[in-house]
Amino acid sequence: MALSGKLTKKLVENLGAGRHGDGGGLYLVVDPSGARRWIVRVVVKGQKNRKGAPLRTDFGLGGADVVTLNQARDRALEYRRMAKQGLNPRFNAQRDIPTFEEIAQQVHIDRMPTWKNAKHGQQWINTLRDYAFPKIGRMPIDSIGQREILMCLSPIWTEKHETARRLAQRLKIVLDVAKSKGFRSGENPVTAIKDAQVLPKVKVKVKHHKAMPWQDVPAFYADLSTRNAMAARALMFTCLTGSRTGEALGMRWEELDFIDNIWTCPEIRMKTGSDHRVPLTEAMLGIIEPLKAMQSEFVFEGQKRHKPLSNMAMLMLLRRMGVEGVTVHGFRSTFRDWASDVAGAPREIAEMSLAHNIGSKVERAYARSDLLQRRRQLMDEWSKFVIGDRNGMEDQELDQHD
Repeated sequence: MALSGKLTKKLVENLGAGRHGDGGGLYLVVDPSGARRWIVRVVVKGQKNRKGAPLRTDFGLGGADVVTLNQARDRALEYRRMAKQGLNPRFNAQRDIPTFEEIAQQVHIDRMPTWKNAKHGQQWINTLRDYAFPKIGRMPIDSIGQREILMCLSPIWTEKHETARRLAQRLKIVLDVAKSKGFRSGENPVTAIKDAQVLPKVKVKVKHHKAMPWQDVPAFYADLSTRNAMAARALMFTCLTGSRTGEALGMRWEELDFIDNIWTCPEIRMKTGSDHRVPLTEAMLGIIEPLKAMQSEFVFEGQKRHKPLSNMAMLMLLRRMGVEGVTVHGFRSTFRDWASDVAGAPREIAEMSLAHNIGSKVERAYARSDLLQRRRQLMDEWSKFVIGDRNGMEDQELDQHD
């Protein structure tokens, strides 16, 4: 139900869905989604509807997150004055159109709560900052067409295709938001370029992380275990768990259950977007339990107190050890090869140990178990292999060769 009387800044921010009047034909329209925009209803002198009555027309004044209450009132007054003179505001009003950068920055702020972490949010705006703002950042958002979009995409389309693809997605989002706020009209130029296939097709080669052969892991781990650096502890743990770098380095003590020996990595750090339970072996516990004495929030604390180890710390350690052509992420592939070649693990067990989604969405909806106990057995065998305990494993390998 619309309110009568003057609006206030607090009301503009908190009113629920509906059309709320401020007087003089100015309304705040709040959509069910929560989006807020201004409109003004005027009667243009001399214009009639089909029945001969004065024609009342609504004009958009922009979103309430961009146009303040006072600005909306000023623009509404301008529109009413033009209407009384018989001038159609649609063709005569001079609106303050925001620039591409202004809208992009606002979109970034609005979406901050949706990012998995601050790093993802920063990457989103950095792509636009590096490849779009220098070319179209200061242009009014309503003047950007296919030519301007191609100015951003063409220079990197083939050499940095994945970056260009992400840039195109982000350009499209910004322009779509601008249209929803009344600052643009017509087809999104990013969509038009894609449909017309203006840019050439690029065959993308999948780049796999370089991995260490599983046969070399025990010797490498033995060398690694002689080092006292925190990066060495983190790399040992990452190698044994097959976890991703961000999952391991972001680990907090509260995520660890030392009764059932389970580490539950929360969904916010998981690529799958859901919690992942990791069974902790004796070797894994031997790495992390001594670190309790540091009394830090993070298990693998970095140089700054209560801050996690840097993402580059483990990779730099590999370089200092003289291990070339291998990445930290590659140890996941190493584990996967070992699970197939040596342990003979079923595919679903090996894949689930790496926190990979198995099957279609329908299949996953019915497969509720995370196969924890079977994964625990596999991780126990992997730990024994890595630390050099070959009991039972040599017989298993011999059986496979017979």
